[in-house]
Amino acid sequence: MIARIAGAGARGILVALLVTTPALMLPDTVNDANQITMLVALLAYFLTFVEYNSKYPSIVEFRDAPPFNRLRFASLFAIVIVLTLILQNKTDPSAISNALTSIGTIVGNAMDFPFSPVRMIVLMLPENSDFARIESVRVSAGMAYLISLVSMGAFLVLVRVLNWPTRKGAFNVWVNMPLFDPTAGGDVIHRLRRDARINIVLGFLLPFLIPAVVKAASDLIDPITLQNPQTQIWTVAAWAFLPASMIMRGIAVGKIADMIGEKRRRAYAAEKNSEKDADKKTMQPA
Repeated sequence: MIARIAGAGARGILVALLVTTPALMLPDTVNDANQITMLVALLAYFLTFVEYNSKYPSIVEFRDAPPFNRLRFASLFAIVIVLTLILQNKTDPSAISNALTSIGTIVGNAMDFPFSPVRMIVLMLPENSDFARIESVRVSAGMAYLISLVSMGAFLVLVRVLNWPTRKGAFNVWVNMPLFDPTAGGDVIHRLRRDARINIVLGFLLPFLIPAVVKAASDLIDPITLQNPQTQIWTVAAWAFLPASMIMRGIAVGKIADMIGEKRRRAYAAEKNSEKDADKKTMQPA
């Protein structure tokens, strides 16, 4: 119990630190914004602590199948840290921030080609945006998208090469997928594979759809200018992380469907072998 409480508390602190990182590192933050950030950090800590301190899962999927959630958290944390350092370079430059800005400029320019996700998020900005704002968003989007691609590649290696999630023992579907109801109707494998395909397709389309929807809605509401550094960080982080997270979930759910199908085939084969053995015994003369 003590280990569970300590682990839940450590996870809660890390999530709260993730929420407060831009406000702590960037200068000239508004006092009201800091108060809202602290409130959100406390709420994130409480929800994370309650979830991981409970014996039974409620919302978080793949809780007992590391390192799925750890990889997703590390990816989001890396995106937030890198984007914060890049924006910090404008007011408080350092060797690390200069290096990240230079790498981001190269990556952003390389990914900024027609119909690319980076080009789409740049086109999301208002037409009267200055060059510095456009360049900042391009650099941030390029680095964020690169980190999300690396995280998806790392998870694919874990699944295909390191045999996640069974490399450390049996996989419990109920504990790791609490929101999935196997009794809802239909074949479980078919539903899981359909869910996996939907997640992968949406994850692929969201980097294109989100800027397009925001641009289309700018005629009805105030357009997103991304003038505030924290707004830019969280907008770009969500744009890059959410699709990558959905694709990783789709890969994970597809792997679970393959595992259930393989277990079902082994059970059918064992049942056939037992029936054949029983037939042979009945055919033997007394």
